[in-house]
Amino acid sequence: MASLSAPTPDPVDAEPAQEPKKGWYDRLSLRGYTQMRYNAFLSGDDSAPAGTSRLRSVHDSGISDKGGFTLRRVRLVLQGDISDRVSLYLQPDFATAVSNQSGGERRESFGQLRDAYADIFLDKAKSVRLRFGQSKVPYGWENMQSSSNRLTLDRSDGINSAVPGERDLGVVAYYTPPSVQKIWDRLADDGQKLFGNYGAFGLGLFNGQGINKTEQNKDLMKVAFATWPFELDGLGDAFAGQVFEIGGSAMLNTIQPEIRSGGVSALSYDDNRAGIHAMLYPQPIGIQAEWNWGRAPQYDLASQSIRASKLNGGYVQMMMRLPTSDSFGTLMPYGRWQHYRGGWKAATNAPRLETDEFELGLEWQPWKALEITMAYARMKRAEADERRTGRAEGHLIRTQVQWNY
Repeated sequence: MASLSAPTPDPVDAEPAQEPKKGWYDRLSLRGYTQMRYNAFLSGDDSAPAGTSRLRSVHDSGISDKGGFTLRRVRLVLQGDISDRVSLYLQPDFATAVSNQSGGERRESFGQLRDAYADIFLDKAKSVRLRFGQSKVPYGWENMQSSSNRLTLDRSDGINSAVPGERDLGVVAYYTPPSVQKIWDRLADDGQKLFGNYGAFGLGLFNGQGINKTEQNKDLMKVAFATWPFELDGLGDAFAGQVFEIGGSAMLNTIQPEIRSGGVSALSYDDNRAGIHAMLYPQPIGIQAEWNWGRAPQYDLASQSIRASKLNGGYVQMMMRLPTSDSFGTLMPYGRWQHYRGGWKAATNAPRLETDEFELGLEWQPWKALEITMAYARMKRAEADERRTGRAEGHLIRTQVQWNY
């Protein structure tokens, strides 16, 4: 007997599973770096009688007669696009020291806000942005470059004197033409140490009193920045792949420095300056230089008071990128000379600095997560304390281990 069976129904195509919609928090990333240092005096004025300068640096408290290991930076960065037109950036530092404790002893490793800003992109290409919050002030190429990416151990006194701490609270507009972004992307892919994408052009308004300080007057700091990279391939085979970048910065500001008797000065002082920068990216040999001039608050020993006085200073640096080896990593030797004459507005009474320094160093990056720097420094400095006079000299070996995460 023949068996009957129902006809097989046609297969129905299953609807593709829809990916779950990502929340804004899924677009955030977490990264950071830590720098540990040890400075050793070979010779020099690590100590001095009262009233005489000791060899000290405004950039590294580990340069002292006490010695020992120090944590220079402990950074953690939270960043990401919270929408197609808005991104955020939040960075604290956990290596900040606090002085003037009740027991009189300095305390290390406090957390302090460095960056807290949002970028608002005004076009789909993200070439124009407005940045709101606490961020880097666009003055000086080296100031804007991340310390995790900088070749030398510290920024130069002359350029950093414009914005000690590099940051302030305000709003800034950046514009980067696509042609410039294309050059910077190529350099980044090649492993060059860029200054970070702060735009080819920047205009900003900030409080002007300094990082994490309460504003003291109604005047806002005005800042302008411009930089432009030129590809040198058209000059011949010897310049194939080479990029030369040049630009400048300008600042108009008034500031009320902290004074020895407590609080801040009742008077506001002009803090105006302009600077230039130039860079030939190392392929394999490069050169980098910056200089600035202006007027800013500075303690005058003759009148025993703070006055707006002339300043000038900068640096010249040469570096070399040695061929990269998979088994050994990357080596970059460098040499830098810096010079500065002018006030340091972030210190009490805005003391005058007189800095001449030569540093010769080598950065070794065996893996992406680890960088080791060793340097010899010959320093001649005035201590950032108006109660001490003269200049101190010394020869040091400086070391740093940086791990990236």
